Order: sequence, then C-alpha cells, then structure tokens
Amino acid sequence: MNKWLQIKWSLHPLFIMILLASTLTGYFLELIILFLLVIVHELGHIVMAFSVGWRVKSVKLLPFGGVVEVDEGNGASAKDEWLVAIAGPMQNIWMAAFAWVMGDLGLWSLEWTNYLIKANLWLAAFNMMPILPLDGGKIVLAMLSYRFQFFDVLLWTARMSIVCSVILIGYAIFPVFQNFQGIKLNELMIGIFLFYSNVTYHRHVPFLFYRFLLFRSKRVEQLEVAGARVVPILAQSQQSLYEVFKRFKREQLHLLCVVDGVSRGVKLYSEQETLQYSSDGSNLHRAVGELFR
Repeated sequence: MNKWLQIKWSLHPLFIMILLASTLTGYFLELIILFLLVIVHELGHIVMAFSVGWRVKSVKLLPFGGVVEVDEGNGASAKDEWLVAIAGPMQNIWMAAFAWVMGDLGLWSLEWTNYLIKANLWLAAFNMMPILPLDGGKIVLAMLSYRFQFFDVLLWTARMSIVCSVILIGYAIFPVFQNFQGIKLNELMIGIFLFYSNVTYHRHVPFLFYRFLLFRSKRVEQLEVAGARVVPILAQSQQSLYEVFKRFKREQLHLLCVVDGVSRGVKLYSEQETLQYSSDGSNLHRAVGELFR
C-alpha cells in the first residue's frame, strides 16, 4: 500500500489475478494502459470529492475502476453523491474524445486510437451499470433517495445490484452453451466479486442506515438553511422509533406527529428532537409514546 495525495492506494487481489492472466496471454501492455485509464477515472472521483468537501481516505484499484473510501464530513447530500459518482465516467468520455481527435489528426496510429476509444467507452459503460459499488449503482441510489424512504432505497439498491451481478455472471458463462465457446473469464471474476460484495452489503443495510441516522443532524441543519420541504410523519404512540426513522427521506425534513392511543391527541416534534434518541441504539426499538411524554 502506498500514499499519494495523502491517500492510501492499493491493488485489489482481483486486479492482480487479471494482471497475471494478461501477462500469460500476451496482453500485458494493454492492461498497463487500462491501469492508467483507471487511475485517471479515479482521479476524477477524487477531485470532485475534494470540491464538495469530502476527505478521501483510500482507493483500492480494480480492473473496472476502484473502491474509494471517503469521509463525507458528517453527512452527504444526494447531489454531492451523484456528482462524485459521475465524475469518474466523465474522465473516460473526454479521454475517448481526445483519442479520436489525435487519431483523426494522424498523430496516433489507428490501432492505438481504436483501442483507447474502446477501452475508455467500455470503462465508462461498465461503471454506469446499476450495480453497487459501481458509479451507476451510486447514481441510482442518490436519485432514488430524492423521492423514496432512505431505508427502502438502501435495501432495494442492494437487491437490484445482486440481481444485476447474477445477470453479469450469466453473460460470462453463456458462451459455453452457445457453440461451446469459452467462458468470459474476466467478466465472470468481476461478476462473482460484485455478487459477493452486494450480498455482504445487503446484510449490512441496517448498519448503513444507523450510520445515516448518526450523521443526520448535520444534514438536517443544511436542509434547514436551504429551506427544504418539511414532510409530516404520522405515528401511533405504540410504534417504535426505528419504524418512524425508516420513513425518513434523505432530502426532506420531517415533522413527527405522535397520536396518543388514549386521548387521540396529537403531539408535534421536530426532526432534531427525534434524532436526539438515535445515538443510543437501545432507544431505537422503544415506542415513541414512551420517549416523547
């Protein structure tokens, strides 16, 4: 592991496996070029992350991009998230356009021009697939969180990613059943990696949602300054606080309306008042009528 730009950089074992396979099959130079394209792709993410105030901790490089670990500074907006995500593929778009210009001017050979255009467009297209942690999956998550409850968004993007990973694995092994051609080994390894990653991600959804709650207060302050819409949440006094939190939307403010089970009266609480109980996990499954008296 090495540090560059105060960021820890490392190679994922999957990248090393494909590097060895490419060396054995005579595609070492092409993989080195692909490696450089991946670094530029990741630099796009890093520059955009810095511009929205995030701190980048580490980058783990994969054959199709990288996994960037960031500190969003106590809560990130959906807009920041999709801007950081789209910045990577945009680097591949301009590099493909640059390669086309250089080839058209006759400054680069047709062979290398075509390879660079295809490699960049492949990287951009692959990363835009709706699979986490690919850029397309992150953009889908960010866009859905404008409209839907954030817990559901986390859950369904994880499930969508698992299904799409299975489709990718199927695409990799399909040639075996079509004229007995060989397996697409690179796609198979990447598909298996994405499938395993998203099965793990799906199991961690409750933890990810709890992390969202811990940083929510900071985001609420930002939404208040921006004049975000306030949406009421009607809850019965016997409902758990966790069930109430699961109805939160990422880009909206909420007003909790607790209906008393006996008097049928309604008490109103701001989102900040409800979030004061989120730091203690033992409160999450207590009834809101217990917590708000």
